[in-house]
Amino acid sequence: MGKFYVTTAIPYANSAPHIGFAMEAVQADFLARYHRLIGDDTYFLTGTDEHGIKIAETAQKLGQLPQEHVDNIADLNMQLKDLLNLSYDDFIRTTSDRHKIGSKKLWEKLVEAGDIYKGNYEGYYCSGCEAYVTEKELVDGMCPIHKTKAQKFSEENYFFKLSKYSDKIQQLIESDALKIIPLSRKKEFLNVVKGGLTDISFSRPKAALKWGIEVPNDPDQVMYVWCDALSNYITALDFANNGELFKKYWPADVHLIGKDILRFHAGIWIGMLLSAGISLPKSIYVHGFITSGGMKMSKSLGNVISPNDVVTKYGTDAMRYYLLREIVTTDDGDFTYDRFEDLYNSELANNLGNLVNRVLSMTVRYFDGVCPAFAVDSIDMSDRIDLFWQEYAKAVEDFDLRQAAEVIVALTDFANKYIEDEKPWALAKENPSKLGNVMYDLLEILRHIGYALSPFMPETSSKILLALGKSMEGVSFENIKKWHGMKEGDSINKCDQLFPRLES
Repeated sequence: MGKFYVTTAIPYANSAPHIGFAMEAVQADFLARYHRLIGDDTYFLTGTDEHGIKIAETAQKLGQLPQEHVDNIADLNMQLKDLLNLSYDDFIRTTSDRHKIGSKKLWEKLVEAGDIYKGNYEGYYCSGCEAYVTEKELVDGMCPIHKTKAQKFSEENYFFKLSKYSDKIQQLIESDALKIIPLSRKKEFLNVVKGGLTDISFSRPKAALKWGIEVPNDPDQVMYVWCDALSNYITALDFANNGELFKKYWPADVHLIGKDILRFHAGIWIGMLLSAGISLPKSIYVHGFITSGGMKMSKSLGNVISPNDVVTKYGTDAMRYYLLREIVTTDDGDFTYDRFEDLYNSELANNLGNLVNRVLSMTVRYFDGVCPAFAVDSIDMSDRIDLFWQEYAKAVEDFDLRQAAEVIVALTDFANKYIEDEKPWALAKENPSKLGNVMYDLLEILRHIGYALSPFMPETSSKILLALGKSMEGVSFENIKKWHGMKEGDSINKCDQLFPRLES
């Protein structure tokens, strides 16, 4: 059994979660469920980022205290667990005591390394990004992402010696000791780091930023929000006490993030860990944005789509499938209801749903709901299934979840064509012995599809496996992958229509 620790970025708690984070959460959930399927000891972390200027400003506009506001938003984010059928093991909030204690301990390690010093910062800050920005990054003085004017200020802050680790970070990324997927994002960040990472302001005066974690031994200063937020990946594992979870699961196998925060994770976070002498994460997987009308979905821009609305209309599994199947895993993708309904009808209702209904119904009709024996070993089928699992695993390893879905679609297409070619309804009259072989093949293919679907659509997977008399419990991945997992005499039951067609 291997170990697998996957994290999402923790979304900023200024308003309700939108479909962009829903996609990231579902992608991470896919990875967690896949690694559990193959037998890895898996830990999946998500949470909320609850400090910063924008939080305080939003709370004030709503007539709330910052803590009251983030409590409400954290609750909305935690509701995604049921809404999206997420299997995370922990939810970390940056206003929790365990996080504050752990982030302060990490700060102190940076101090011990001689990498924190006081200095004067003069420049621009985008409260939407909660990030320091250079003048050349602005467009007419505006943040290109949030379309808001950046604030210019001068103040005394603590700085982190990120420049000290610039060459080491470059070496780690070039050698893939720290793997960044996709390659385009790796190249993008290397272009940044080759110019040399500079020291970064790591705090702000408490008078300017009243909502944050106080700097150890200096209550007049508050930690820079990214310094605070990035440490969640270890504070959730009880880093403060060198706890059992930290010993067992760190380093992270995958940090799953959006493309707009790569520089924080591949630069600042890695520099902090190097300074503190803490093991580095193994990889950073970077996804694109879900766009709306060609623009990034953003709470600040007000063009968000609520995951609640989509799930209410189409169901959790259909939503999960669309986000994993339709959106290119590492690139941007536009969300439209028209495309959603096209994909639902073509691949879920007509292809998968129809296959399941036909195979189960014919087994009940021709074999009284019992798995038939096979007279001839299906060597070709066995080879096909071996290749199926190889292609599926390769797609997941490459963080191409869309391709993993296409591998399942191809097998489903094959099974539907197999029915049309072999015509079980004709064999029932003309060649009953061959009918047993054909129906066994179809039931066995359906079993493999059922297991492969579990990271995509857990509820649908369970329904298929239950109809076949199988489950996710107590079965090894090696046995799942083998041909002949169905046994003569296994009880087969029809199930409700998985995906009723959507009518215009």
